[in-house]
Amino acid sequence: MKVRPAAPADVPALCAFLNEIIRIGGTTANETPFTSESFAAHYLSGPGFVSCFVAEDTDGRPCAFQALERYDGLPEGWADIGTFSRPDAKVRGAGSALFAATRDKARALGLTAINATIRADNTGGLAYYGKMGFVDYKVDKAVPLKSGLVVDRISKRYLLTEV
Repeated sequence: MKVRPAAPADVPALCAFLNEIIRIGGTTANETPFTSESFAAHYLSGPGFVSCFVAEDTDGRPCAFQALERYDGLPEGWADIGTFSRPDAKVRGAGSALFAATRDKARALGLTAINATIRADNTGGLAYYGKMGFVDYKVDKAVPLKSGLVVDRISKRYLLTEV
């Protein structure tokens, strides 16, 4: 498996599988599909952009990606993480390989922690971030979705420096 920084040429594939995840529902806070332009602006070049890595399958096709971004409301030195895998053909080990690259980049940039906020009904996402070493630190209760469904959001953190 190869992990590398995301490039503009990846946008159609990454956008397509992220939109499929949104369409399926239940695992992402994103509720509105992305256009290629909005995807690139959010994940590759937006004002909060920190990094975006892609994992390729054995055929050289993107199978997962992981992005870090900064936004108001996060403590100084923190970034928020999002991880997305192609829903129709998950590749074992992609998440671990992506996190190793993301963690190393975050440390190289001098960040102190990574935040992951996951829907409480996303059991796979909660398990993944727990396996990567993230620990719970906050729960936002009953966050409403566009559909009217309310779901808790669990925030986990990964400290990049020794406390």
